[in-house]
Order: sequence, then structure tokens, then C-alpha cells
Amino acid sequence: MGQALTLAKESALKGEVPVGAVLVKDGQVISQSGNSPISSLDPTAHAEVNTLRVAAKIMGNYRLVGTTLYSTLEPCVMCAGAIMHARISRLVFGAYDQKSGACGSVIDLFGHEKLNHHTSVLGGVMPTECAEVLQTFFKNRR
Repeated sequence: MGQALTLAKESALKGEVPVGAVLVKDGQVISQSGNSPISSLDPTAHAEVNTLRVAAKIMGNYRLVGTTLYSTLEPCVMCAGAIMHARISRLVFGAYDQKSGACGSVIDLFGHEKLNHHTSVLGGVMPTECAEVLQTFFKNRR
């Protein structure tokens, strides 16, 4: 989570909402990214999606079985869907997102029994540090 937090801070310096994500398999970092929808003019360029795109190319497969994704913020519906389709085994996130979180805050896509893939989810890892980066970013923008 520490590396994801560093990526989030780097995103903030670029004017992006500070979210970072790191994908790990067998203790090795496969890929990592911060948010970039503003700079890339791409509404899907969230840290999680960016990380999955790179990892799929590196691993040579769109299914990223046996991996853990670390994100500083509870994923939104789009990112949660991408995580499911990529067959990520485990998701660990920092801050909860009461406005658009799809892991229990607003909706729990991973807990929906009719969906065919169920990623293991652990939220609230370094939540204060992760939330603080977001709060500072938005406070400075106002």
C-alpha cells in the first residue's frame, strides 16, 4: 500500500485525483499506476484500470489470476467491473469512498451472488494516510 500511496501523491502533483494502484503476483510487482484521466483525456484512465492494462500486456493474458491489486481508494463501479473481468484474486484498498465506492460503501459488486467471479476484498488498509492525500488535494483545489 505504501507504493500505491507514493503513486497517488505523484498523481496529485500532476493535477490528477490522487489515487494509486499496484498489482502484485507471487510477491513481485507486475505493474503500477496513478490516476491519469485528465492528462490522457480518457475517462477510463483510473489508476486501477491503467494498472490492469499494463499487467495484461506483461502477463500476456487479460485474465490476471493469482494476483493482488492494492489501491489507495475503494474502487468505483467501472474499476470493480474491470477487476472482476480480469479475475483478480484479491483486492486491498485504503480509503473508503462514500460517494462512489463499489466495495460496500455505495454498492458491493463483489458481494453480489449472481456475478460469476468473486474477488476477495480487504478495505481500510492505511485508511488515514490514503484519505489524507485525497482530502488535502481537494482542499487545495477549493
